[in-house]
Amino acid sequence: MKKFIVLLVCVVVLLVGDKSGIESSFDPKKAYEQGIAFYNNKEYDKAFESFKKACDGGNMRACFNLGVMYDNGIGVKKNEQKAAELYKKACDGGNMSGCGALGTMYEYGIGVEKNEQKAVELYKKICDGGNMFGCYNLGTMYAKGSGVEKDLGKAVELYKKACDGGDMHGCVNLGVMYEKGNGVEKNEQKAVEVFKKACDGGDMDGCRNLGVMYECGNGVEKNEQKAAELYKKACDGGEMLGCTNLGSMYANGDGVEEDFSKAAELLKKACDGGDMNGCRNLDIIYKLMAK
Repeated sequence: MKKFIVLLVCVVVLLVGDKSGIESSFDPKKAYEQGIAFYNNKEYDKAFESFKKACDGGNMRACFNLGVMYDNGIGVKKNEQKAAELYKKACDGGNMSGCGALGTMYEYGIGVEKNEQKAVELYKKICDGGNMFGCYNLGTMYAKGSGVEKDLGKAVELYKKACDGGDMHGCVNLGVMYEKGNGVEKNEQKAVEVFKKACDGGDMDGCRNLGVMYECGNGVEKNEQKAAELYKKACDGGEMLGCTNLGSMYANGDGVEEDFSKAAELLKKACDGGDMNGCRNLDIIYKLMAK
């Protein structure tokens, strides 16, 4: 009987060892990396399959990326509910990008029932964890009083944390708070400083706002040529209000030589891009050109 028991134990050990060998042959990290390669090569169907395998295997970055594909309808039919589920899985697994995306879904009621308090919780979680996107979004919630009691001072604190941490949107909003004196003592020079940081960091809203400061001479010596340069940078970078402002400068000959044709071109770009001020100004330019 003893020998029989020993043999049975040996059989169990061998089976467990064999199963472990099979599982270890699949590497979720490798599948995730393959998914990235497929995605960058625009092979979205293959990317989707690789991310799904990696996600099912426990790779939370893959779950987040899979959520993004469902969210935007890339390589799969758009499904915001499924995207929210995957963001939640990623978040629960410790992926901060998943938490941030899920927070946005709750904030706007996309794929889930709108719940601003839940959005605040998620933004706070990732902000406390060092994710500056979360700090910026949490600051915005405090600035608006959405899901939390309105507190402009707290918003400033969070925008500053985000800006100092490298989130350029945080710098833009911090600059606006300094420029208007919301939640902090009005300081146009400080506004210029943070708008410049945002612009240099690639945020086109920062470039446009810095252009406004130069055009109006707020916090800096008035310089319409510099304003036009900044509006052009913003416009070229896809910021439509920058196109509107630059078009208006061409229409008026401010900082650039007056050129109605160039003004119309820029204002049409702004209008086509969704800026209603551009549409209104374009109508005025067309009427002036018709005279």
